[in-house]
Amino acid sequence: MQYHYRLSKLRNGTRIASAEMPHMQSVSVGIWAGIGGRFETKAQSGISHFIEHLMFKGTKSRSPKQIIQAVEGIGGYLNAFTTEDHTCYYAKAGSQHLGQLCDVLCDMYLHSTFDPTEIEREREVIREEILMYKDNPAQHAQELLSETMWPAHPLGRPLTGTVETISKFTRDEMMRFMNEHYNGRTTIVTVAGKAKHEDVVARIAPLLEKVPVGKTPRYARCRLTDSDPKVSLVTQDTEQTHLAMGFYAFGRADERRFALKLLSVILGENMSSRLFQKLREKYGFCYSVQTGMVSLADAGLINIYAGLDTAKLHRAVRVILQELERICHNAPSRSELQKAKDYTIGQTLMGLESTTNQMMWMGESVLSYRKILDPSEVEQKITAVTPEAVRDVACYCLKRARLGLAIVGPVKSADEVKGWLR
Repeated sequence: MQYHYRLSKLRNGTRIASAEMPHMQSVSVGIWAGIGGRFETKAQSGISHFIEHLMFKGTKSRSPKQIIQAVEGIGGYLNAFTTEDHTCYYAKAGSQHLGQLCDVLCDMYLHSTFDPTEIEREREVIREEILMYKDNPAQHAQELLSETMWPAHPLGRPLTGTVETISKFTRDEMMRFMNEHYNGRTTIVTVAGKAKHEDVVARIAPLLEKVPVGKTPRYARCRLTDSDPKVSLVTQDTEQTHLAMGFYAFGRADERRFALKLLSVILGENMSSRLFQKLREKYGFCYSVQTGMVSLADAGLINIYAGLDTAKLHRAVRVILQELERICHNAPSRSELQKAKDYTIGQTLMGLESTTNQMMWMGESVLSYRKILDPSEVEQKITAVTPEAVRDVACYCLKRARLGLAIVGPVKSADEVKGWLR
């Protein structure tokens, strides 16, 4: 399928991308700032996420309630999220409301007031969010894995910050951080749905023309060296033990990323995968096991998560490591690899039938590669991956010297767990 992608740049550097989908009745709009948790100092941990929250708390012309009503009142929805390297504010509604969505999002992006009363109220909201994640052992294990894999580095800190850091942010600090980083060099607008590119640019350009050009922000790059397996343990009285295992990979510009994606699918991204079939279907160790990827400019991870009975933890770890060893020594069959390719391509194409997913695809593409990736080109890259390429990527990434393991549950000895990994 051909997608009608267009990309323009305003004089201040702001980029505007669109995907015209004339058969749709909706339109999705996103404003992206190429700023996230990895751009923060230790004392600033969580400030990007805090700013994301405050964008919904009133502008010079709209109260918090009016912001939400301006979108929900036309049958749409409004949301945002913060990652390691970007923040996105997005909305979706009927295509006839494109102008309204653009106006609301740009108003939030440029004219949020950071009212002191709202800051204090939201400080408590985020505190509860942090505590909620701590009370969710699966989420806690994932955050603990990041800390284990990236110690003393911004990537190892929780995106929400900590109760201690968020309690100290002042309005001036947050305004200064936003004014320094939200500029033409970091701002991208993506629109997907029943909208023409010329109309999108005509609506966005006047709203964002005063965004300053600014400077390209810098971040601390990752310097990785192989070492002994790293284990972090949080002992909690939970019903299950939650295991998150990670292996260092490479950055998103590396051509091996397509083979890595297929490796992740083969290992654990669906119910046909090796780990699901072994851990759940054959041995009954867990209800769910899954793999995923973290892909950043200069680094990446392939990770495995499972929640299981503590008594079965040792055997589960042993089975996981055996499967990883197996794919390092024996390339997947062409049949198994073809199923993984068909699954990956099929999931991508089905996802891109959504205006929101198209909007996300463009934003992540432009942030990562400074262009819109054509799905057909990505499909060709995936199709070209050989069984040997998957095995080679497995051999590169799935070494014990690249392994980190985080466990949350009623397990008392990290040393014992380390012994299982040697």
